Amino acid sequence: MEASYTSLPTSHLLGSVPAVVDDASSTINYEVPEANMQTFPPNNGGDRGRGYQSLAGPSETFEQQPASNWRGVFSISSYTQYFNVDTDVVLNRLLGSLFPTSGDFFSKIDANPDLYGPIWISTTLIFVIAALGNCATYLMEKNSDTSTSWSFDVGYVNLAVWSIYGYAIVVPLGFYFLLQYLGSNASLIRFWCLWGYSLFIFILSSFLLLIPLEPLRWIIILLVGGASACFVASNLRSYMEGNDLTIVVVAAFLLQMALAIFFKVWFFA
Repeated sequence: MEASYTSLPTSHLLGSVPAVVDDASSTINYEVPEANMQTFPPNNGGDRGRGYQSLAGPSETFEQQPASNWRGVFSISSYTQYFNVDTDVVLNRLLGSLFPTSGDFFSKIDANPDLYGPIWISTTLIFVIAALGNCATYLMEKNSDTSTSWSFDVGYVNLAVWSIYGYAIVVPLGFYFLLQYLGSNASLIRFWCLWGYSLFIFILSSFLLLIPLEPLRWIIILLVGGASACFVASNLRSYMEGNDLTIVVVAAFLLQMALAIFFKVWFFA
C-alpha cells in the first residue's frame, strides 16, 4: 500500500516541489496575450464618437460632399481635390500656356484639373498690373513733362480686381452654359483652368509695357494678346473635336484679344 501511494503525482499539493524534467520536448510554453492599447473613454455601443478606439484604427477623415449635390457646392471639402497639385505640376502648366498652338493643354489637366493655378495667376496679375500700370503712366507723363510728380492711383486696383476676377469667372462660365445648350460635353472646372492659365502671359508682358514708347507698347500687347487668344482657341478647338462649333472658337479668340486691348487702354495708356 505504501509503495502505491508513492507513485501518485504530488506537484499539485501545497508545499510540494516539482521534479526537474530533462526532456526538452516536455517544456511548457506560456503564450502572453498581445496587448491592445485603447483610448479613453470606454465605448458603450451607442455613440461612434465615444468609447474605446484602437490606436491602430483608421484616422478621422472629412466627409466630402458629392459634386452633383447642392450641399457639395457649399462644402469646402468638396473643392480640396482641385488644389491637390505640387509645384512641378503648376510650373509645367505655366510653361504649357506659353505655347499658343500646342493644343494639348486639356490632355495635361485631364486627370487632375486644378484651381490653385488660376487663382494664383489672377491674384498676381491684379497686383502686378495695378502697380506697373501706375508706373507706366508716370513714365509716359514724365517723358512729356519733367515736372510731373509721382502719384499712385488706387482706382487701378479696384478696376483690376473686377475686370480680372470677373473675366476669369464669368467668361468660362458663359462658354460652359453655351456648349451645354449646343449639346456639347463641357467641364466647368477644365474651362476655369484653361482661361486661368491663359492669363499668365500677361504677367510677363506687363514688365515690357513699362517701356515709355507707345507704338512699341501696342506691338507688345497685340502679340501677347494674340498668343493668349491662340492658346485658348486652339485648346478649345481640340476639346470640341468632331463638333462644328467654329463660331465658339472665334468668339473665345476675340474675347481674349479684347481683354488684352482693355489692359493696354486702361492700365498702360
